[in-house]
Amino acid sequence: MVPVPIKSSVTAANPPEATPYPVRMLGTFHHPIPLDAKIHIAGHRGLVGSALWRHLVARGNTALIGRSSSELDLRDREATFDFYADQKPDYVVLAAAKVGGILANATYPAEFLSDNIRIQVNVLDAAQAVGVKRLLFLGSSCIYPKFAPQPISENSLLAGPLEPTNDAYAIAKIAGVIQVQAMRRQYGASFISAMPTNLYGPGDNFDLESSHVLPAMIRKFHDAMFDGRGEVELWGTGSPRREFLHVDDLANAAVTLLERYDEPEPINIGVGTDVTIRALAETVRRVVGYQGAINWDASRPDGTPRKLLDISRIRSLGWNASIPLESGIESTYDWYKQHSTVLA
Repeated sequence: MVPVPIKSSVTAANPPEATPYPVRMLGTFHHPIPLDAKIHIAGHRGLVGSALWRHLVARGNTALIGRSSSELDLRDREATFDFYADQKPDYVVLAAAKVGGILANATYPAEFLSDNIRIQVNVLDAAQAVGVKRLLFLGSSCIYPKFAPQPISENSLLAGPLEPTNDAYAIAKIAGVIQVQAMRRQYGASFISAMPTNLYGPGDNFDLESSHVLPAMIRKFHDAMFDGRGEVELWGTGSPRREFLHVDDLANAAVTLLERYDEPEPINIGVGTDVTIRALAETVRRVVGYQGAINWDASRPDGTPRKLLDISRIRSLGWNASIPLESGIESTYDWYKQHSTVLA
């Protein structure tokens, strides 16, 4: 395959002038998304993309664009450029990614780094080439250092070493943030990036080999209850603290940012509070209705001790999460029960 270049009139003899970052108070940018705008949701069948699709349909957007990975492999540069040249979307939300929990990240670091960088580079370059008006790149809170001061502000990026269990994925996401900033400087692109905290909700991945902690707990407690097992084993000590954001809240935040945020710095998306993994397990057990014991395997990794995001910047735009953790877990478990025979 011949690499597809970005078309540019810039030469060594005619370098571009540096495009300064706009200086404005947060909240002064206002760019409502027209209901007939063409919006490409990259990863529209995933946890985040499907939630965003539901949210945009509910608000009346009529020109959504989505392609499954079998229809369009975003790792394929030529195919990605051809797709964007054909569709010419006005807006893009880059939610497509290879994701997974501690086990998956530790087992397949090369794939997590390679696949995510290729997806990001191809989509961002293709979007710039066809003149996309606004693009939102969704990263992850794992981009921040393992021992960042809590709550973690956006200024903590690149301020210390990463959590080793998911450093490859984190580096890929950091590369996406830097590419967004580079495109703003070089081309004046109105591209932004956001860092959500730990996500969960309908459409989550419940596979025990690759899932994150919350859906894995739902699956384990559910299976143990119906198998009659008197004990469930969970990884680690249960002491780390985590923040959990329902994916429907994230979808609402994404639209808010596309309409009201236009700065080079990434912006955090979270709920502002966290819980211990042990407390989370008790909540999930209560929702599922499991009565057995929990065995904590302390030989397994805990990961980062705490990861609570500073969300003061997005709150200054008037956005706040609205779905309480327990009711969010209830809706997620209801979805899982409806789909468990398909997912098994």
